[in-house]
Amino acid sequence: MALPTFEKKRLIGLIAILSFGLTSLSAVLLPAPLVTLGPALFITGFFILIPLVLVLGEQFPLVASDEDDAASATAERPVAALRDRYASGEIDEAEFERRLDRLLATEDLDERFDQVESDGTGSVEAGDHGERDLELE
Repeated sequence: MALPTFEKKRLIGLIAILSFGLTSLSAVLLPAPLVTLGPALFITGFFILIPLVLVLGEQFPLVASDEDDAASATAERPVAALRDRYASGEIDEAEFERRLDRLLATEDLDERFDQVESDGTGSVEAGDHGERDLELE
């Protein structure tokens, strides 16, 4: 089972809240001999874990990498990513056209599906995808 990952700021906030909360709870709920665990929890969270997250950054096991954000941003705009790959020379013109046609066909299906869901009628107008073809030329 993989460990969950968090953004760096979110992880620091989580450590701070847990450290302060557990310190407070230990001061109130633990019997007298174990009260010394409270300061140990506070020191561990604020003076060990938070500086480790700040210093190690993405190398800390619970911090998500920025590459994940870049991958999700690319997934949200596939036509732009395809255009960038063509511009950098990774793919040739024939491959670019083939993939672009496939992406546009998929987008048309997504738009039709979204329209059917929002209308609730189950019908799609025939001229919806003609405007997209004109935009590409």
